[in-house]
Amino acid sequence: MSAPHEHTAGSNAPAKQIAPRARQVARRPREELAVEYRATHQATPVLKWLGGKTKLLPELTARLPARFGRYFEPFVGGAALFFRVAPERAVLADSNPDLIGLYTCLTRDVAGVIRKLEHHRTAHSESHYYTTRTRWNDRELWSSADRAATFIYLNKTCFNGLWRVNRSGAFNVGWGKHATFTPDVENLRAAALELQRAVLRTGDYRAAVDDALAGDVVYMDPPYDGTFTSYAPGSFTDVDQAEVAHLARTLDARGVHVIVSNADTPRIRALYAGWTLDRVSRQGTVSCKGAGRARVAELIITPRSRA
Repeated sequence: MSAPHEHTAGSNAPAKQIAPRARQVARRPREELAVEYRATHQATPVLKWLGGKTKLLPELTARLPARFGRYFEPFVGGAALFFRVAPERAVLADSNPDLIGLYTCLTRDVAGVIRKLEHHRTAHSESHYYTTRTRWNDRELWSSADRAATFIYLNKTCFNGLWRVNRSGAFNVGWGKHATFTPDVENLRAAALELQRAVLRTGDYRAAVDDALAGDVVYMDPPYDGTFTSYAPGSFTDVDQAEVAHLARTLDARGVHVIVSNADTPRIRALYAGWTLDRVSRQGTVSCKGAGRARVAELIITPRSRA
């Protein structure tokens, strides 16, 4: 007497008929699976970043052209606009090498980053935070996944989500007294897929957009005039603000769609005289007192000819 066919729960079909279909699903191209994942998972910033633009996304997306070539963001920071737009081609840059290192690692080994974050989740405590901060500043030789995960952990658990370094580049923010730490694994996977479509660059903002062409979009969100700039070694000066304004005019003359955000100050208004200066107001994202975030007045700046 022959053995009966095995059945899968909820199905009357024998296992012999189901197995080939299962193999077909397993063999689906990774690119096809990525497209499906993007369709159901909208990536958002993986870090809390000073000056993050999540609350200004409706204002910023309203100023994007309906069609454009490549998307450039030379002060990428938390990349809120990039993740919302999800462009097919992008160039993202920042002067902070650890930030670009994190994004690069996510494109190559998001699973490794998630495994390292699980360690931080289970070990999380005040003592673990300070031990981890010391390791970070000692610049030990460790894997890129370990460093990327540590960047996320410190950012998410430090006081008020403020990433601040001293002149030597050492991260010096205290513990944020968070009772737990739970990484957003699904968002990390979604962000990794979006970042895989971008060219990632560390360094000067001018070099980052040097190859922008007519029809491309450049969104520049530099450190705001008169505000905190110590998220990376070095400082952003008045000369730099003037250089950004000059670069914006150069790109506009080249036929590039330019959007700039900055503080609403007399200096910025003078630097962009003749352009469209739209004043917007939002709740600040960082304050020395968690409950004392004042409203921030800022400008979204576009060439008048393209407004």
